[in-house]
Amino acid sequence: MSKASKIKNFDPNSPGNANAGIYGLPFTPAESDIVLVPVPWEVTTSYGGGTAHGPSAILEASFQVDLLHPEFPGLWKHGIAMDEVPDALLEQSTALKKEAATVIDLLVNGGNKAKQARAAKALKLVNEECAVMEQWVEQRTGYWLDQGKLVGLVGGDHSTPLGYFRALADRHKRFGILHLDAHLDLRNAYEGFTSSHASIMYNALAIPQVERIVSVGIRDFCEEEAAVAAKVGKRSVIHRSAELRGEQYEGATWRKQCDRIIGQLPQFVHISFDIDALDPALCPNTGTPVPGGLAFEEATYLLSRLVASGRTVIGFDLVEVTPGDQGDWDANVGARMLWHLCGVLAKARP
Repeated sequence: MSKASKIKNFDPNSPGNANAGIYGLPFTPAESDIVLVPVPWEVTTSYGGGTAHGPSAILEASFQVDLLHPEFPGLWKHGIAMDEVPDALLEQSTALKKEAATVIDLLVNGGNKAKQARAAKALKLVNEECAVMEQWVEQRTGYWLDQGKLVGLVGGDHSTPLGYFRALADRHKRFGILHLDAHLDLRNAYEGFTSSHASIMYNALAIPQVERIVSVGIRDFCEEEAAVAAKVGKRSVIHRSAELRGEQYEGATWRKQCDRIIGQLPQFVHISFDIDALDPALCPNTGTPVPGGLAFEEATYLLSRLVASGRTVIGFDLVEVTPGDQGDWDANVGARMLWHLCGVLAKARP
């Protein structure tokens, strides 16, 4: 059956079919305008865990999302499909996380020469295999980009989109990153891991085509990260959550703040959305929750203002969604934010 036939015969008002694709849609990746690449990976997370299961949890929760998006009517007709979840990557992540734990244990508790040698070997292995993961992501996202698809990446921890940034850099001379996060992620090889989730924006700055990173919702960062931001100057723009709130308490509107944020971005923009940018009441199981943060509608409003600005959204990633032991609240929030991100990508398409 062709895509046009599927659209004609699909009932968007019916309950989500769990045997269908994401959001209960009937489309294959080849038929879809938007392809979501799942990356179930969380090797270097050192506090909470479980984000490697985020893509599968979001997929399951997506069947509860109604398909009429008031802001992006007819969004489902573009075709949205999730690429196959790479089980081998998840298995490798699980094995490597145990290796990473020996490195972290040495840093925290110390140890004798034998323990140090074991940790050094583990660190080398983790760094090498994380580089392999990045290459896989670069190749997979690049493949779908070359098929003319709009691509969203679904993590996994925040280390996962680096390969996607590189794929975009091969196809765009310059672009910016709208970075929504509680953390700056500007640490250089945090805990020795060159591909740490806490180093993603530091590593992104090593890509010459990344013209500027505009970080929003920031609540936590260290002196090292502040020094990195100061060193790179205008390539890193930081909007701390407390500063944004302070301006609001004194009369500033969120619309005015959003337009200022967006005005600092170049024409071509990738959205990197760490779910802990939101108030932790919306993502209580995320790995490193921080008090404060954005309300759901504040985040979606910022993304919608980005579309209204005429910027071209060339891709997005949604990371650090962690399903809890009880209930699927985090995945439900993640699935709905993903739905809005798909709308933004379709509306502000290249």
